[in-house]
Amino acid sequence: MISILATLLLSLTVALVAAWGALALRYKAPRGSRIIGAALWTCFAAACIGAFWCGHLGAGVAAFALAHGILLIWWKSLRPSNDREWANDVAQTVGGKIDGSVVTLDKVRDFEWRSNSDYTPRWTARSYDLARLQSIDMIVSVWDRPSIAHMLISFGFSGDDYVAFSVEIRRDKRQSFSEIGGFFKEFELIVIAADERDIVRLRTNVRRERTHLFRLNLEPEVMRALFLAYVAEANSLVREPRFYHTITGNCTTVLYRMLRRIVRRLPFSYRVLLSGYMPEYFYGVGYLDQRYPLEELRALGYVSERGRLADASPTYSTDIRRGIPPL
Repeated sequence: MISILATLLLSLTVALVAAWGALALRYKAPRGSRIIGAALWTCFAAACIGAFWCGHLGAGVAAFALAHGILLIWWKSLRPSNDREWANDVAQTVGGKIDGSVVTLDKVRDFEWRSNSDYTPRWTARSYDLARLQSIDMIVSVWDRPSIAHMLISFGFSGDDYVAFSVEIRRDKRQSFSEIGGFFKEFELIVIAADERDIVRLRTNVRRERTHLFRLNLEPEVMRALFLAYVAEANSLVREPRFYHTITGNCTTVLYRMLRRIVRRLPFSYRVLLSGYMPEYFYGVGYLDQRYPLEELRALGYVSERGRLADASPTYSTDIRRGIPPL
């Protein structure tokens, strides 16, 4: 009985490890061999498990351990890159130079979107004086499940000048977003700096996502430090590309790590991992307006309809903020 339980436990362990290997091959093997590679690996693992139950425990364990070791060596050899045929909207990664209080961003995205596939691409250089930084907003966009969202952080300067930072997947021209693929090195990580009429309007008007804007209540020195942290993160990715990770390297976890370096005592919560719950997290730590219940802030900050009405207006950023109480 003990030997049967031990074999069963070993079989389950190998099955779980083999499932990871099959997914790794499915998402990172050379294109054209991914499906067959994952299928052959699954058949091999099944054969090893079969050997356990046919009295060849030692041979089965040795064969699987050797093959898995080779798979791990290959996995560790995979390196992120900035040199691929990128999709147009992530073709450029922003970099920044600092001169006193002025930060110059070399590639700010300012696309004119007519649909997901019809757009006029523009990348511009823009300068921002941190002495004129007045506000910081979190923009949360949900397209399916409310627990999963994309988050932008938008910095507002005097004169109604806004720039939004977005931590995203960097996909090539043949890829599309996959939450599972994000666990298996399918995408690189990128920081995008963009005009709100590009990156917010894309969500409100083109993709028609449920988009909310929340004003963040941060001290001026924290706002400036966070802006510089985004610039430093972008510059770091220009020098050393990294893989995107669905949980540990995404729009919310990157922000959390930056804020924690600035604020120090910032508690961790599962809400940081489930990006759709970042409003609850920020409300809980006091970074949202405490004069209103969170649900009222959510209703006041619903910008999807205002964005559709504003459309390509030159005052788009002002228009989507109408009705949101100032801090």
